[in-house]
Amino acid sequence: MWEISKMNLNRLTRSIAVLGLGLVTSAPVSAQNLFAPVAKVNESVVTEFEVQQRRRFLEVLNAPGATRDGALTSLIDERLRNEAVAEAGIELTPQGIADSLSEFASRADLSTEEFTQALGQSGISPETFRDFVVNSIGWRELVRARYASRVQITDAEIDRALGESNGSGVRVLVSEIIIPAPPQQAARVNALAEQISQSKSAAEFSNYASRYSATASRGRGGHLPWQNLTDLPPSLQPLILSLAPGEVTDPLPIPNAVALFQLRDIEETNVTAPTYSAIEYATYYIPGGRTEAALAQAASIRGRIDRCDDLYGIAKGQPAEVLERVTQAPAEIPQDVAIELSKLDPGEVSTTLTRANGQTLMLLMMCGRTAAANASASREEVTNALRQERLTGYAEQLLEQLRADARIVRK
Repeated sequence: MWEISKMNLNRLTRSIAVLGLGLVTSAPVSAQNLFAPVAKVNESVVTEFEVQQRRRFLEVLNAPGATRDGALTSLIDERLRNEAVAEAGIELTPQGIADSLSEFASRADLSTEEFTQALGQSGISPETFRDFVVNSIGWRELVRARYASRVQITDAEIDRALGESNGSGVRVLVSEIIIPAPPQQAARVNALAEQISQSKSAAEFSNYASRYSATASRGRGGHLPWQNLTDLPPSLQPLILSLAPGEVTDPLPIPNAVALFQLRDIEETNVTAPTYSAIEYATYYIPGGRTEAALAQAASIRGRIDRCDDLYGIAKGQPAEVLERVTQAPAEIPQDVAIELSKLDPGEVSTTLTRANGQTLMLLMMCGRTAAANASASREEVTNALRQERLTGYAEQLLEQLRADARIVRK
Protein backbone atom coordinates (compact mmCIF):
# COMPACT_ATOMS: atom_id res chain seq x y z
CA MET A 1 0.00 0.00 0.00
CA TRP A 2 1.32 3.44 -0.82
CA GLU A 3 2.26 5.90 1.89
CA ILE A 4 1.45 9.20 0.17
CA SER A 5 3.82 11.83 1.46
CA LYS A 6 2.77 15.30 2.54
CA MET A 7 5.03 16.69 -0.16
CA ASN A 8 2.99 14.83 -2.78
CA LEU A 9 -0.28 15.94 -1.25
CA ASN A 10 0.90 19.52 -1.13
CA ARG A 11 1.24 19.34 -4.90
CA LEU A 12 -2.50 18.71 -5.14
CA THR A 13 -3.61 22.21 -6.04
CA ARG A 14 -0.80 22.63 -8.56
CA SER A 15 -1.44 19.17 -10.00
CA ILE A 16 -5.12 19.87 -10.45
CA ALA A 17 -4.29 23.05 -12.31
CA VAL A 18 -2.00 21.11 -14.63
CA LEU A 19 -3.81 17.78 -14.86
CA GLY A 20 -7.40 18.47 -14.01
CA LEU A 21 -8.55 20.12 -17.22
CA GLY A 22 -6.91 17.45 -19.35
CA LEU A 23 -8.43 14.70 -17.29
CA VAL A 24 -11.99 15.88 -17.41
CA THR A 25 -11.83 16.79 -21.10
CA SER A 26 -10.25 13.56 -22.29
CA ALA A 27 -11.90 11.51 -25.02
CA PRO A 28 -15.35 10.33 -23.92
CA VAL A 29 -15.99 6.66 -23.23
CA SER A 30 -19.45 5.17 -23.58
CA ALA A 31 -21.25 4.26 -20.39
CA GLN A 32 -21.39 0.66 -21.51
CA ASN A 33 -17.62 0.46 -21.89
CA LEU A 34 -17.02 2.52 -18.76
CA PHE A 35 -18.64 -0.07 -16.50
CA ALA A 36 -17.41 -3.11 -18.39
CA PRO A 37 -15.39 -5.54 -16.25
CA VAL A 38 -11.64 -5.42 -16.90
CA ALA A 39 -10.61 -7.93 -14.25
CA LYS A 40 -12.09 -10.53 -11.94
CA VAL A 41 -10.55 -11.23 -8.53
CA ASN A 42 -12.07 -14.40 -7.10
CA GLU A 43 -15.77 -13.41 -7.16
CA SER A 44 -15.22 -9.64 -7.31
CA VAL A 45 -15.16 -7.55 -10.50
CA VAL A 46 -13.05 -4.48 -11.32
CA THR A 47 -14.58 -2.08 -13.86
CA GLU A 48 -13.03 0.28 -16.41
CA PHE A 49 -14.55 3.19 -14.49
CA GLU A 50 -12.67 2.21 -11.33
CA VAL A 51 -9.40 1.92 -13.26
CA GLN A 52 -9.81 5.39 -14.76
CA GLN A 53 -10.72 6.84 -11.38
CA ARG A 54 -7.75 5.25 -9.60
CA ARG A 55 -5.34 6.37 -12.32
CA ARG A 56 -6.59 9.96 -12.08
CA PHE A 57 -6.32 9.84 -8.30
CA LEU A 58 -2.72 8.63 -8.41
CA GLU A 59 -1.80 11.18 -11.08
CA VAL A 60 -3.14 14.06 -9.00
CA LEU A 61 -1.24 12.80 -5.94
CA ASN A 62 1.91 12.31 -8.05
CA ALA A 63 2.07 8.78 -6.61
CA PRO A 64 3.88 5.74 -8.07
CA GLY A 65 1.99 3.48 -10.44
CA ALA A 66 -0.06 6.22 -12.12
CA THR A 67 -0.49 4.21 -15.32
CA ARG A 68 -3.46 2.18 -16.49
CA ASP A 69 -1.71 -1.09 -15.66
CA GLY A 70 -0.53 0.30 -12.32
CA ALA A 71 -4.04 1.44 -11.44
CA LEU A 72 -5.51 -1.94 -12.37
CA THR A 73 -2.88 -3.77 -10.33
CA SER A 74 -3.58 -1.57 -7.30
CA LEU A 75 -7.31 -2.27 -7.56
CA ILE A 76 -6.70 -6.01 -7.84
CA ASP A 77 -4.54 -5.85 -4.71
CA GLU A 78 -7.22 -3.76 -3.02
CA ARG A 79 -9.82 -6.46 -3.69
CA LEU A 80 -7.52 -9.07 -2.13
CA ARG A 81 -6.91 -6.91 0.94
CA ASN A 82 -10.63 -6.21 1.33
CA GLU A 83 -11.40 -9.94 1.26
CA ALA A 84 -8.76 -10.65 3.90
CA VAL A 85 -10.07 -7.84 6.12
CA ALA A 86 -13.65 -9.11 5.80
CA GLU A 87 -12.63 -12.70 6.53
CA ALA A 88 -10.83 -11.52 9.66
CA GLY A 89 -14.05 -9.87 10.87
CA ILE A 90 -12.50 -6.40 11.07
CA GLU A 91 -15.12 -3.64 10.93
CA LEU A 92 -14.35 0.06 10.77
CA THR A 93 -16.56 2.53 12.62
CA PRO A 94 -18.06 5.55 10.82
CA GLN A 95 -16.13 7.85 13.16
CA GLY A 96 -12.89 5.98 12.52
CA ILE A 97 -13.38 6.33 8.76
CA ALA A 98 -14.20 10.04 9.09
CA ASP A 99 -11.09 10.62 11.21
CA SER A 100 -8.89 8.79 8.69
CA LEU A 101 -10.28 10.79 5.77
CA SER A 102 -9.67 13.99 7.71
CA GLU A 103 -6.11 12.96 8.61
CA PHE A 104 -5.32 12.13 4.98
CA ALA A 105 -6.67 15.46 3.74
CA SER A 106 -4.86 17.37 6.49
CA ARG A 107 -1.50 16.34 4.99
CA ALA A 108 -2.35 18.75 2.18
CA ASP A 109 -3.50 21.35 4.75
CA LEU A 110 -7.11 20.86 3.66
CA SER A 111 -10.31 19.71 5.34
CA THR A 112 -12.01 16.55 4.10
CA GLU A 113 -14.62 18.66 2.29
CA GLU A 114 -11.98 20.89 0.67
CA PHE A 115 -9.90 17.89 -0.36
CA THR A 116 -12.93 16.12 -1.86
CA GLN A 117 -13.91 19.26 -3.77
CA ALA A 118 -10.37 19.64 -5.10
CA LEU A 119 -10.40 16.03 -6.32
CA GLY A 120 -13.79 16.63 -7.92
CA GLN A 121 -12.26 19.35 -10.10
CA SER A 122 -10.22 16.56 -11.70
CA GLY A 123 -13.23 14.34 -12.17
CA ILE A 124 -12.42 12.10 -9.19
CA SER A 125 -15.43 10.89 -7.22
CA PRO A 126 -15.62 11.04 -3.41
CA GLU A 127 -16.06 7.24 -3.41
CA THR A 128 -12.65 6.79 -5.05
CA PHE A 129 -10.98 8.76 -2.26
CA ARG A 130 -13.00 7.01 0.44
CA ASP A 131 -12.35 3.50 -0.91
CA PHE A 132 -8.61 4.18 -1.10
CA VAL A 133 -8.42 5.33 2.52
CA VAL A 134 -10.82 2.72 3.94
CA ASN A 135 -8.87 -0.11 2.33
CA SER A 136 -5.63 1.30 3.69
CA ILE A 137 -6.78 1.53 7.30
CA GLY A 138 -8.57 -1.83 7.19
CA TRP A 139 -5.42 -3.51 5.90
CA ARG A 140 -3.33 -1.73 8.54
CA GLU A 141 -5.60 -3.00 11.30
CA LEU A 142 -5.45 -6.55 9.93
CA VAL A 143 -1.64 -6.54 9.74
CA ARG A 144 -1.34 -5.15 13.27
CA ALA A 145 -3.81 -7.68 14.67
CA ARG A 146 -2.07 -10.60 12.99
CA TYR A 147 1.59 -9.68 13.36
CA ALA A 148 2.13 -7.00 16.03
CA SER A 149 2.82 -9.58 18.74
CA ARG A 150 5.60 -11.08 16.61
CA VAL A 151 7.52 -7.81 16.30
CA GLN A 152 10.05 -7.50 19.10
CA ILE A 153 12.68 -4.79 18.60
CA THR A 154 15.89 -5.36 20.58
CA ASP A 155 18.28 -2.75 21.96
CA ALA A 156 20.97 -4.12 19.64
CA GLU A 157 18.76 -3.46 16.61
CA ILE A 158 18.09 0.09 17.80
CA ASP A 159 21.80 0.67 18.40
CA ARG A 160 22.66 -0.66 14.98
CA ALA A 161 20.08 1.61 13.33
CA LEU A 162 21.46 4.61 15.21
CA GLY A 163 25.03 3.67 14.38
CA GLU A 164 25.86 3.52 18.11
CA SER A 165 27.00 -0.11 18.34
CA ASN A 166 30.73 0.62 17.95
CA GLY A 167 30.38 0.79 14.20
CA SER A 168 29.15 -2.77 13.83
CA GLY A 169 27.06 -4.18 11.01
CA VAL A 170 25.84 -7.52 9.71
CA ARG A 171 26.83 -9.12 6.41
CA VAL A 172 25.28 -12.24 4.95
CA LEU A 173 26.31 -14.79 2.34
CA VAL A 174 23.17 -15.95 0.53
CA SER A 175 22.26 -18.18 -2.40
CA GLU A 176 19.11 -17.58 -4.44
CA ILE A 177 16.71 -19.40 -6.70
CA ILE A 178 13.93 -17.64 -8.60
CA ILE A 179 11.77 -19.98 -10.70
CA PRO A 180 9.38 -18.54 -13.30
CA ALA A 181 5.80 -19.61 -12.53
CA PRO A 182 3.35 -18.62 -15.26
CA PRO A 183 -0.24 -19.53 -14.34
CA GLN A 184 -0.29 -22.74 -16.36
CA GLN A 185 2.81 -24.01 -14.55
CA ALA A 186 2.12 -22.64 -11.07
CA ALA A 187 1.15 -25.97 -9.46
CA ARG A 188 4.24 -27.75 -10.80
CA VAL A 189 6.56 -24.90 -9.78
CA ASN A 190 5.07 -24.67 -6.29
CA ALA A 191 5.62 -28.41 -5.76
CA LEU A 192 9.20 -28.09 -6.98
CA ALA A 193 9.80 -25.11 -4.69
CA GLU A 194 8.56 -27.07 -1.68
CA GLN A 195 11.02 -29.81 -2.58
CA ILE A 196 13.90 -27.33 -2.90
CA SER A 197 13.05 -25.77 0.48
CA GLN A 198 13.97 -29.11 2.08
CA SER A 199 17.54 -28.94 0.75
CA LYS A 200 20.02 -30.25 3.31
CA SER A 201 23.25 -28.79 1.95
CA ALA A 202 24.71 -25.90 -0.03
CA ALA A 203 25.66 -28.32 -2.80
CA GLU A 204 22.10 -29.61 -3.15
CA PHE A 205 20.65 -26.08 -3.25
CA SER A 206 23.33 -25.02 -5.76
CA ASN A 207 22.41 -27.91 -8.04
CA TYR A 208 18.76 -26.87 -7.99
CA ALA A 209 19.77 -23.27 -8.78
CA SER A 210 21.83 -24.35 -11.79
CA ARG A 211 18.90 -26.35 -13.15
CA TYR A 212 15.88 -24.17 -12.44
CA SER A 213 16.76 -20.57 -11.50
CA ALA A 214 16.09 -17.73 -13.95
CA THR A 215 18.59 -15.33 -12.37
CA ALA A 216 22.03 -14.36 -13.62
CA SER A 217 23.50 -16.19 -10.60
CA ARG A 218 22.40 -19.62 -11.89
CA GLY A 219 25.80 -20.02 -13.55
CA ARG A 220 27.33 -19.77 -10.07
CA GLY A 221 24.86 -22.20 -8.55
CA GLY A 222 22.78 -19.31 -7.19
CA HIS A 223 25.69 -17.98 -5.12
CA LEU A 224 25.62 -14.27 -4.32
CA PRO A 225 28.64 -12.42 -2.89
CA TRP A 226 28.82 -11.09 0.66
CA GLN A 227 26.34 -8.22 1.09
CA ASN A 228 25.12 -6.01 3.89
CA LEU A 229 21.92 -7.24 5.47
CA THR A 230 20.50 -3.73 5.01
CA ASP A 231 20.87 -4.07 1.23
CA LEU A 232 18.21 -6.80 1.22
CA PRO A 233 14.49 -5.93 1.00
CA PRO A 234 13.05 -5.09 4.45
CA SER A 235 10.58 -8.00 4.18
CA LEU A 236 13.42 -10.45 3.48
CA GLN A 237 15.81 -9.34 6.24
CA PRO A 238 13.97 -10.99 9.19
CA LEU A 239 13.56 -14.20 7.18
CA ILE A 240 17.30 -14.39 6.51
CA LEU A 241 18.14 -13.61 10.14
CA SER A 242 15.87 -16.45 11.28
CA LEU A 243 17.94 -19.02 9.36
CA ALA A 244 20.96 -20.98 10.54
CA PRO A 245 23.72 -21.45 7.94
CA GLY A 246 22.58 -24.10 5.47
CA GLU A 247 18.86 -23.56 6.05
CA VAL A 248 16.47 -22.45 3.30
CA THR A 249 13.49 -20.10 3.45
CA ASP A 250 10.00 -21.33 2.72
CA PRO A 251 9.00 -20.66 -0.91
CA LEU A 252 8.20 -16.96 -1.34
CA PRO A 253 5.55 -16.22 -3.99
CA ILE A 254 6.40 -13.18 -6.12
CA PRO A 255 4.72 -12.01 -9.35
CA ASN A 256 5.00 -14.75 -12.00
CA ALA A 257 7.65 -16.61 -9.98
CA VAL A 258 8.65 -18.29 -6.72
CA ALA A 259 11.82 -17.34 -4.80
CA LEU A 260 13.92 -19.28 -2.28
CA PHE A 261 17.03 -18.25 -0.35
CA GLN A 262 19.67 -20.23 1.50
CA LEU A 263 21.88 -18.69 4.16
CA ARG A 264 25.48 -19.84 3.65
CA ASP A 265 27.16 -17.68 6.28
CA ILE A 266 26.67 -14.59 8.45
CA GLU A 267 29.12 -12.28 10.19
CA GLU A 268 29.23 -9.10 12.23
CA THR A 269 31.66 -6.48 11.01
CA ASN A 270 33.32 -3.42 12.52
CA VAL A 271 31.87 -1.17 9.83
CA THR A 272 28.35 0.18 10.13
CA ALA A 273 26.31 -0.89 7.11
CA PRO A 274 24.52 1.99 5.38
CA THR A 275 20.75 2.21 5.46
CA TYR A 276 18.68 3.92 2.81
CA SER A 277 15.64 6.16 2.96
CA ALA A 278 14.89 5.98 -0.77
CA ILE A 279 15.85 3.99 -3.86
CA GLU A 280 15.46 5.27 -7.41
CA TYR A 281 15.06 2.78 -10.23
CA ALA A 282 13.74 2.56 -13.79
CA THR A 283 11.85 -0.20 -15.59
CA TYR A 284 11.60 -0.59 -19.36
CA TYR A 285 8.92 -3.09 -20.45
CA ILE A 286 9.62 -5.40 -23.40
CA PRO A 287 6.82 -7.51 -24.98
CA GLY A 288 7.46 -11.23 -25.29
CA GLY A 289 8.40 -12.25 -21.74
CA ARG A 290 11.46 -14.48 -21.57
CA THR A 291 11.43 -15.42 -25.27
CA GLU A 292 14.69 -15.39 -27.19
CA ALA A 293 13.62 -12.29 -29.12
CA ALA A 294 12.74 -10.32 -25.97
CA LEU A 295 15.94 -11.35 -24.17
CA ALA A 296 17.98 -10.43 -27.26
CA GLN A 297 16.33 -7.00 -27.34
CA ALA A 298 17.10 -6.55 -23.64
CA ALA A 299 20.75 -7.51 -24.23
CA SER A 300 20.98 -5.00 -27.08
CA ILE A 301 19.52 -2.23 -24.91
CA ARG A 302 21.83 -3.12 -22.04
CA GLY A 303 24.82 -2.57 -24.32
CA ARG A 304 23.61 0.93 -25.19
CA ILE A 305 22.88 2.35 -21.74
CA ASP A 306 25.08 3.39 -18.84
CA ARG A 307 22.59 5.22 -16.64
CA CYS A 308 18.86 5.57 -16.17
CA ASP A 309 18.67 8.78 -18.20
CA ASP A 310 19.74 6.80 -21.28
CA LEU A 311 16.46 4.86 -21.15
CA TYR A 312 14.54 7.98 -22.20
CA GLY A 313 16.31 7.78 -25.55
CA ILE A 314 15.40 4.10 -25.86
CA ALA A 315 11.73 4.84 -25.11
CA LYS A 316 11.47 7.91 -27.36
CA GLY A 317 8.43 7.79 -29.64
CA GLN A 318 6.85 4.89 -27.73
CA PRO A 319 3.83 4.95 -25.37
CA ALA A 320 4.63 6.45 -21.96
CA GLU A 321 3.76 3.16 -20.26
CA VAL A 322 6.86 1.38 -21.61
CA LEU A 323 9.14 3.26 -19.18
CA GLU A 324 8.66 3.90 -15.48
CA ARG A 325 11.12 5.70 -13.24
CA VAL A 326 10.27 5.96 -9.56
CA THR A 327 11.81 6.81 -6.20
CA GLN A 328 10.44 4.82 -3.27
CA ALA A 329 11.24 3.95 0.31
CA PRO A 330 12.73 0.43 0.48
CA ALA A 331 9.64 -0.95 2.24
CA GLU A 332 7.34 0.36 -0.53
CA ILE A 333 9.13 -1.39 -3.40
CA PRO A 334 7.48 -4.61 -4.65
CA GLN A 335 9.30 -7.56 -3.13
CA ASP A 336 10.50 -9.13 -6.36
CA VAL A 337 11.82 -5.78 -7.61
CA ALA A 338 13.50 -5.10 -4.26
CA ILE A 339 15.25 -8.49 -4.39
CA GLU A 340 16.75 -7.68 -7.78
CA LEU A 341 17.69 -4.11 -6.83
CA SER A 342 19.55 -5.39 -3.77
CA LYS A 343 22.05 -7.04 -6.15
CA LEU A 344 22.61 -3.99 -8.35
CA ASP A 345 24.88 -0.96 -8.22
CA PRO A 346 23.81 2.28 -9.95
CA GLY A 347 23.82 1.77 -13.71
CA GLU A 348 23.51 -2.02 -13.50
CA VAL A 349 20.61 -3.95 -15.05
CA SER A 350 18.52 -7.06 -14.29
CA THR A 351 16.28 -8.92 -16.74
CA THR A 352 15.07 -11.64 -14.34
CA LEU A 353 11.51 -10.41 -13.78
CA THR A 354 8.36 -10.39 -15.87
CA ARG A 355 4.86 -8.94 -15.68
CA ALA A 356 1.48 -9.63 -17.35
CA ASN A 357 1.55 -13.33 -16.48
CA GLY A 358 5.03 -13.68 -17.91
CA GLN A 359 4.22 -11.99 -21.23
CA THR A 360 6.25 -8.82 -20.59
CA LEU A 361 9.96 -8.74 -19.74
CA MET A 362 11.17 -6.13 -17.24
CA LEU A 363 14.51 -4.46 -17.92
CA LEU A 364 15.20 -3.16 -14.43
CA MET A 365 17.94 -0.56 -13.82
CA MET A 366 19.24 0.82 -10.54
CA CYS A 367 19.47 4.62 -10.66
CA GLY A 368 20.68 5.39 -7.13
CA ARG A 369 20.19 5.10 -3.38
CA THR A 370 19.63 7.88 -0.83
CA ALA A 371 21.32 7.24 2.52
CA ALA A 372 19.18 7.58 5.62
CA ALA A 373 20.22 10.15 8.20
CA ASN A 374 19.67 8.63 11.65
CA ALA A 375 21.92 10.86 13.71
CA SER A 376 19.11 13.11 14.95
CA ALA A 377 16.58 10.32 15.53
CA SER A 378 15.56 9.35 19.06
CA ARG A 379 15.49 5.75 20.26
CA GLU A 380 11.69 5.89 20.34
CA GLU A 381 11.56 7.13 16.74
CA VAL A 382 13.95 4.42 15.62
CA THR A 383 11.96 1.76 17.50
CA ASN A 384 8.75 2.86 15.82
CA ALA A 385 10.44 2.95 12.42
CA LEU A 386 11.88 -0.55 12.87
CA ARG A 387 8.52 -1.86 14.05
CA GLN A 388 6.77 -0.34 11.05
CA GLU A 389 9.42 -1.72 8.71
CA ARG A 390 8.94 -5.20 10.17
CA LEU A 391 5.15 -4.95 9.90
CA THR A 392 5.48 -3.76 6.30
CA GLY A 393 7.55 -6.83 5.56
CA TYR A 394 4.86 -9.10 7.02
CA ALA A 395 2.19 -7.20 5.07
CA GLU A 396 4.05 -7.69 1.80
CA GLN A 397 4.45 -11.41 2.50
CA LEU A 398 0.73 -11.73 3.26
CA LEU A 399 -0.26 -9.87 0.10
CA GLU A 400 2.03 -12.04 -2.02
CA GLN A 401 0.37 -15.12 -0.53
CA LEU A 402 -3.10 -13.72 -1.24
CA ARG A 403 -2.06 -13.10 -4.85
CA ALA A 404 -0.72 -16.64 -5.17
CA ASP A 405 -3.93 -18.18 -3.77
CA ALA A 406 -6.39 -15.99 -5.71
CA ARG A 407 -8.11 -16.52 -9.04
CA ILE A 408 -7.21 -13.37 -10.95
CA VAL A 409 -8.34 -12.88 -14.55
CA ARG A 410 -7.50 -9.72 -16.48
CA LYS A 411 -9.83 -9.13 -19.44
